[in-house]
Amino acid sequence: MHIALFDYGAGNLHSLGKALAETGHAISIESDPRRAIEADLFVLPGVGAFQPAAERLASALAETRAAIEGGLPTIGICLGMQLLFDDSDEGPGRGLGVVPGHVERIRSPRVPHIGWNTVDAVAGSALASTPLDVAYFAHSYVCRPRDERVVTAWTTEGGDRFPSAVRAGSATGVQFHPEKSSREGVALLAALVTEALG
Repeated sequence: MHIALFDYGAGNLHSLGKALAETGHAISIESDPRRAIEADLFVLPGVGAFQPAAERLASALAETRAAIEGGLPTIGICLGMQLLFDDSDEGPGRGLGVVPGHVERIRSPRVPHIGWNTVDAVAGSALASTPLDVAYFAHSYVCRPRDERVVTAWTTEGGDRFPSAVRAGSATGVQFHPEKSSREGVALLAALVTEALG
């Protein structure tokens, strides 16, 4: 099976690629979204800003969205999760819109939110059956889905409760960095890959 890690110019490619390689699948780094969506699993990495990442997706936004809505397994991490939404206060540009909703600045006295925090899985979700209950975060913006039924885990920081994981069709997003979240995080990433690829 082939995993495409989309390179939008600022993503955390090295550590994420290393963690994905542990699954034993072929990994490629693609800067062309049309090539990336030809893979068996499409991964949107974390780190970076919404506007330049959205610009990299813009040339194939409709095709990428159609591929995901058509069942292409997709994992979005941190900024990658935010790109699954419609748009962001962080900057102009369109997200993929496979999860209806908006991205806004976290409502916390301390911004950015950096460090370890709890991940409270929603009962019955895939995350609820994993040993991950804390994860590493590094972000200033959070997702606000229009329908909270897509949320599979919540996290609270500075009084702001926000989705730390979502699932919509074949797309999964996590606001934290599983590749930086110790063995449990890497194990979760492997489980997401296994689920996505069957």
